[in-house]
Amino acid sequence: MENGFDWDDRAIRRPRLALRRLAVTLSKGPLTIDAGKVFVRWARADVLNPTDRFAPRDFMNVLDTDVLPVIAVHPSLHFRNETFEAVWSPKLTPSRLPLFNQRWTVLPPAVQGLPIQDGGSILPSGSEQGVRWSHAGSRFDASLSFFDGFNHLPNIETRLLPTGPVPPGLVPPVLVPTGLELTRVFPSLRSYGGDLAIPTQWVTLKGEAAYFTSPESTNDEYVLYVIEIERQIREWVLVVGYAGEAVTENRGVFSFAPDRGIAKSFLGRAAYTVDPRRTVAIEAAVRQSGEGLYLKGEYSQAFAQHWRLTLTGVGIEGQPDDFLGQFNHNSNVSIGLRFSF
Repeated sequence: MENGFDWDDRAIRRPRLALRRLAVTLSKGPLTIDAGKVFVRWARADVLNPTDRFAPRDFMNVLDTDVLPVIAVHPSLHFRNETFEAVWSPKLTPSRLPLFNQRWTVLPPAVQGLPIQDGGSILPSGSEQGVRWSHAGSRFDASLSFFDGFNHLPNIETRLLPTGPVPPGLVPPVLVPTGLELTRVFPSLRSYGGDLAIPTQWVTLKGEAAYFTSPESTNDEYVLYVIEIERQIREWVLVVGYAGEAVTENRGVFSFAPDRGIAKSFLGRAAYTVDPRRTVAIEAAVRQSGEGLYLKGEYSQAFAQHWRLTLTGVGIEGQPDDFLGQFNHNSNVSIGLRFSF
């Protein structure tokens, strides 16, 4: 963990003390403005959210993530069933990655065995901005969004460290690297997204998709999408769906991208509300090829007015060359206790 107080969540490590949310809210008629350290959620789907561009996450444990707040100004206008939002953030809040010496970090076979040096993060300068229109009606809910800024998930740049002594007896002599330096770089990103939910008599049909482009033509360009069916039965909420990806331009960049890594999978989620204080949830992702499986179970209970206990179990299996399968030694059980005030 980082020492001291963390204001903007841009450190590589988790801080000992951080400000979760601090905002000023102004309201007048249909206009509401939030300014400060806020949460901005543009997502509708479960498990994978392509349009959620102002929602960096803590990926210290890759598949058990927590959304981080961003420093932003967030005005919104509400007219009956229509909402118009804008977001301006003066700087990127990056997602927090596993440390390179942690078990959650899986390196390519070609570099395994080399000493790894953390080169830190190269954070871009400049602001981020986005706009969104959403409609909430009796027949359907829908939204369209645009984002222009940076990817909160980084590319990983590699650099061989200066070579050491040449082993004797090698003819011709070869240069032997003494290690590898890995640096996080956050590329510019532009996305166009939307979502749709249509309630029917038996189920709700849901979809969410976004097209990601590279303004500097240095990164992949692709579409991420999610299609789901949701059914509510009394205290149960059941969701099944599929997450897919279509790459329109592959530039071969080495990146840390859990959102793309979980694509091409069948998704499922079941949640049960025991009572106002207790909930149980299970979610899963199964790779369409059968090479990766992720299963998570969670029990949460509130005590008094400020305490909440959460028990979580995560199981991961699969082939080493699959995004899910490469974490097959990271199944875990955790206990969390949160105090809110």
